[in-house]
Amino acid sequence: MIQQIVFGIVSVAALGFAGWQFLRIRKNIMLGQPEPTLGDKGQRWKNVLLIALGQGKMFNRWVPGVMHLFIYVAFLITQIELIEIFIDGFGGGHRFFAPILGGFYTFVISFIEGISVLAFVGTIIFLSRRNLLKLPRFQSAEMKGWPFRDGNLILIFEILLLIGIFSMNGADTVLQSMNAEHYPDTGKLLVSSWFGPAVFGNLDLGTLHVIERFGWWLHLIMVFVFLNYLPKSKHLHLILAFPNTWYASLKPRGEMENMPVIMNEVKSMMGLSVEGGEQMPIEEVLPDFGANDITGLSWKTLLEAYTCTECGRCTSVCPASITGKKLSPRKIMMDIRDRTEEVAVRIESGNMEYAKDKEKPLSKDNFDDGKSLFDYISKEEIHACTTCNACVEACPVLIKPVDPILELRRYEILTLSEGPSDWLPLFNSIENGGSAWAMNVERDAWRK
Repeated sequence: MIQQIVFGIVSVAALGFAGWQFLRIRKNIMLGQPEPTLGDKGQRWKNVLLIALGQGKMFNRWVPGVMHLFIYVAFLITQIELIEIFIDGFGGGHRFFAPILGGFYTFVISFIEGISVLAFVGTIIFLSRRNLLKLPRFQSAEMKGWPFRDGNLILIFEILLLIGIFSMNGADTVLQSMNAEHYPDTGKLLVSSWFGPAVFGNLDLGTLHVIERFGWWLHLIMVFVFLNYLPKSKHLHLILAFPNTWYASLKPRGEMENMPVIMNEVKSMMGLSVEGGEQMPIEEVLPDFGANDITGLSWKTLLEAYTCTECGRCTSVCPASITGKKLSPRKIMMDIRDRTEEVAVRIESGNMEYAKDKEKPLSKDNFDDGKSLFDYISKEEIHACTTCNACVEACPVLIKPVDPILELRRYEILTLSEGPSDWLPLFNSIENGGSAWAMNVERDAWRK
């Protein structure tokens, strides 16, 4: 009974705290601007099944793709055994499904053990790539400190989880062979049938019981640790990859979001007809164009920031990054997530120091802490982007780093009237002469 009470308290506390953290993540994502979800639902389901569940784009690099598949499948499959742990934990029994399912139970647990061994191999390889081989994309500036430790921590958690599974099953197998009470026959398991006797075969009954309970609790605790660690980790993509691929844009990669007000203004300036649509407002204060902070970005961009796997595939194919420029699409998404967390914490604090209007409640629309995304992302970075969309093509979970880069550029150029010195003559030529080149002739003179 004591074990059941402890199990109940631990489970409720862990699940409750995790639920609170995930609701907070959702609240943070909704700090962004509304954006409708348009397009074919069939294509969206296809994206979820092939990209999120099927890991389709991971196999563009097959070695890490296969290793990642082992760990991913093991993560999903072991949750089947977790169902039984919950039933046993609350009911006070042991191996609830074993006598009910018989040989099928042996098959399921054997499959879990087999995929767990492959996940262990994948985990060791991933740890080696990060810490021994020192792959360049895991050693760049934005991966120093917490991001690097985060990548190692989750792999260490994975090893602890596997230790829990094989301690539990291995000791259990030996206890069954000793006809110990409360240990029903599980059949001949794929790994534990030889691993258990080889490692625990000479131990006495009491010690085996302690090891089996140690493995059972370690398995459970590591699942709860995973669940509560995910909201603070890049591994949140395990969950958010599904909504992110569903809500991902279905437009062609190179298609930029139009700005009707600006388009019509340019048409008018160039003497072209403007057919309907929005016009530039004739007011003393012009509206802001683009975005300079996370509250000006779409909520989908904030969802993408929380979904980022930090794998660095985007940066490794970025032509700006490859040619030594400062831009890293991965860093852009990491910066947006960090800034979102900062804004959310300050709004939650209720400190009116951050209110734009001290007479109104602190909210995302009434927030000003004197900072913006430009404190995280330099103008040199956004100027370096060629908008080639190579980063978008490489992303395994359909993130578009180009979108926030364009929004920041639009804010800089259209709202601040600033920009790189070598770009400004182009804008001035279009505005004054209707041509990209500073030529004192009619735009269509060439055809006369």
